[in-house]
Amino acid sequence: MARVTMATSPSASPAGEVVLMEKYRLGRLLGRGNFAKVYYARALKDGAEVAIKVIDKSSTVNAAMEPRIVREIEAMSRLRDHPNILKIYEVMATKTKIYLVMELAKGGEITTKIAANGGRFKESTARRYFHQLVSGLDYCHLNGISHRDLKPQNLLLNENGDLKISDFGLAALPEQLIADGLLHTACGTPAFTAPEVFATTHCGGYDGAKADAWSCGIILFCFLVGNLPFDDSIGIPAMYVKILRQDYQLPKYLSKQAKFIITHLLQPVPDSRMDIKTAITHPWFAELFSLDSDIIPRSISSPVEQSTSMNAFQLINSMSSGLDLSRLINPRTSNQLERRFTSKASVEAIEDRMAEVSAKMGYRVDRGRGIIRGFAKGKEVLVAEIFVMVPELVLVVVKVTDGDRMGFREEDFIGGLEDIALSWNKEVS
Repeated sequence: MARVTMATSPSASPAGEVVLMEKYRLGRLLGRGNFAKVYYARALKDGAEVAIKVIDKSSTVNAAMEPRIVREIEAMSRLRDHPNILKIYEVMATKTKIYLVMELAKGGEITTKIAANGGRFKESTARRYFHQLVSGLDYCHLNGISHRDLKPQNLLLNENGDLKISDFGLAALPEQLIADGLLHTACGTPAFTAPEVFATTHCGGYDGAKADAWSCGIILFCFLVGNLPFDDSIGIPAMYVKILRQDYQLPKYLSKQAKFIITHLLQPVPDSRMDIKTAITHPWFAELFSLDSDIIPRSISSPVEQSTSMNAFQLINSMSSGLDLSRLINPRTSNQLERRFTSKASVEAIEDRMAEVSAKMGYRVDRGRGIIRGFAKGKEVLVAEIFVMVPELVLVVVKVTDGDRMGFREEDFIGGLEDIALSWNKEVS
């Protein structure tokens, strides 16, 4: 496991270089995120190359970010033995900064490699990287850890071109599971996140391993096709409709086995979805084993001295975890007032109630196929669309045109739906 050290303040060498704890010399900036910067560094003892993530506690660590840092340290420390998971070697801290000393992935993000290959991989290349991904992920799940933010930007390459899973800030640890054995926090990047994750607030939780499997299906699609099967830029509700309808196209050039894996990973119902254990043993990978034995997981020695003790919770005060992404269900238009609510009622029951309430407000109502339209003076002024996110949860998006915003009696409308609406989200475009 990673070692935790309370460091003294960084010192500067005569040449102006920053030296941490008299152990690492910081070099160039490799990248920056929302709350950290990552630097190239060398160990003074033996010249070993590492990456050091520098987190400024005074300006970036808050109630939302502290649990992410704790989870990242704990998850990476428990998973350090797998060759396709980025290693953490050591954790150091001063009063104002936290330093995570990690394995250096010289190849950078796999997105750079995809771009260099014309926007997508050949199937043989995608197969190799995807096997490394599911191999590392299977190891995560065997240790009770779900990643929950799998996407190409979090997949790195080392100098040998081997894939490394990184960024475990949203990972779920086994101790986060409650009595039902499920997770209950909506998190992740919408275009890569399983549909049941966003529905968890009202659907009793989700299986983190199955959610990761969905993300793997999206990633494999990106590897082979070069774009997303479901694009959240059209709005989350519209994206959900495409997911539930399985509205995506697989190119003819893909093999039947590759298509089989994608379609069985991208099943919106979790119980029907292929799991990682099944994916990793699929015949599509047989050619890898016959041609390249080097893909078999192996132990890699660390260039940095490793320690067997760590207590990250002594380093960072852990606070309540979880990131609420419900705000992302927010497609906007320039000329409409929009209201959204979730419900466990059937589509038919919601249509009936919406039609009743709209009629009482003086609108002429048309209905059918999950859409309610309200007309006043011959003009359409209200449209309500019903989206079945998962079998147990429905999302209703209500739009009022700009011409009738002043006449729309919102309190009457919301009050009429009180007994079927679980929660409301209000946004004014």
